[in-house]
Amino acid sequence: MNYYFLGIGGIGMSAIARFFKQRGDKVCGYDRTKSPLTCDLESEGIDIHYTDNPLLIPDNIDMVVYTPAIPQENAEFQFLASTGIPMKKRSQVLGELTRGKKCIAVAGTHGKTSTSSLIAHILSNTPIGCSAFLGGIAKNFNSNMVVNTNSEYVVVEADEYDRSFLQLHPYCSVITATDADHLDIYGTHEKVLEAFRQFASQTDADGTLILKAGLPLWAEEAAIHTGAFHIQGIEANVKGYTAQGNEADYYPWNIRNYKGNIIFDLRTPEGVIYDLELPNSSLYNVENAVAAAAVVLSIGASEQQLRHGFATYQGVLRRFDYHIKRDDLVMIDDYAHHPQEIAACLESVRFLYPGKRIVGIFQPHLYSRTRDFADEFAEILSTLDELILMPIYPAREKPIPGITSAMLMHRIKSMSKYLCTPEQVLELVPSLFPDVVVTMGAGDIDRIVPKLEQVLDSDHSIKQ
Repeated sequence: MNYYFLGIGGIGMSAIARFFKQRGDKVCGYDRTKSPLTCDLESEGIDIHYTDNPLLIPDNIDMVVYTPAIPQENAEFQFLASTGIPMKKRSQVLGELTRGKKCIAVAGTHGKTSTSSLIAHILSNTPIGCSAFLGGIAKNFNSNMVVNTNSEYVVVEADEYDRSFLQLHPYCSVITATDADHLDIYGTHEKVLEAFRQFASQTDADGTLILKAGLPLWAEEAAIHTGAFHIQGIEANVKGYTAQGNEADYYPWNIRNYKGNIIFDLRTPEGVIYDLELPNSSLYNVENAVAAAAVVLSIGASEQQLRHGFATYQGVLRRFDYHIKRDDLVMIDDYAHHPQEIAACLESVRFLYPGKRIVGIFQPHLYSRTRDFADEFAEILSTLDELILMPIYPAREKPIPGITSAMLMHRIKSMSKYLCTPEQVLELVPSLFPDVVVTMGAGDIDRIVPKLEQVLDSDHSIKQ
């Protein structure tokens, strides 16, 4: 088969492209901009061009895979739609690839990538094994895709954007969070919740739904810690987990910080697993780890396999990702782009580095999200010792009048705030004398991270 990917540089698109390429299919594609990920794809033998020009599309295409982030006015999209060549959204293709497998689908407005990559890592180090399509580059695999033809399990990140996750019919479902997000698609928070309820109802009757306790999905969910009740419309076995309190089937306790590593005990329905360690991790990742533990233990992983998986987990690029870790300076890069994610990220930083001076650099993602959550962004960003705001990253959107980073800046109560271009960020940060630097955002802020790391290291060398 010859596949053509429109938007091949997307993290979910590239995972499927890699799968088809590894399977022996012919793969090529278009993306708007060159990135480290597209360069990796090219090095793997996938032809990519970066100009929206139908004349660059090769002949003999059997199937077009496209991302909903591609605008309808894209010239290649319009041309391909007129040719009669079959076109499928990424989510449709992912649904087809998981059919006939025991799909472990991790959904949620945040926590998906860390949870799914941790599940995939643990299972890959057991005889159970798995394939995986991930929403980030897992450091243990140095990829967002894992292929294991001998395993019946496939781990996928179930994306709620554009209701993509409704293409999946999992054997095991996880729901990590149901915050109001993607309101440009859903309109209201209730519509978001409706989609998650539909996703949960598609879990196999012989499988398991693993649900974060306290989510506003069903009234019956309040009793989820009993582990033995029925939610209307859900035929699967339901298990609850939490990182707050003990009202669930799975929960952590005695959480400790040891030199920037997290150690905790895990309560499960079968008993307590003591002294689990997550190296170079975050406080909020404990919750993701509990969800991952609930999954792998439910399908047969042992305590020792869980312990080994946690201890050897290296994390995901751009998920509480350490770039500098010294006694005098720490630099962390995080994908946080929703107020709840930023709050969780900063809570972890303060837990791990109490009393330290924190400089946060944030690039808002989407005009609509900035508009919808302006007050929430302002409140959490005001807690930083120093804040640097970058211009909004538009992604798929056109500008909205009056919605800018300057508008957000005016709402932030802190007086220690700066509005900067990427170049100005590199000049400003060393002069703020940070103890901890945190870069946050889902746009292209990651492009400045290596340069900032180099600047801070150079500044450290000069001071020495």
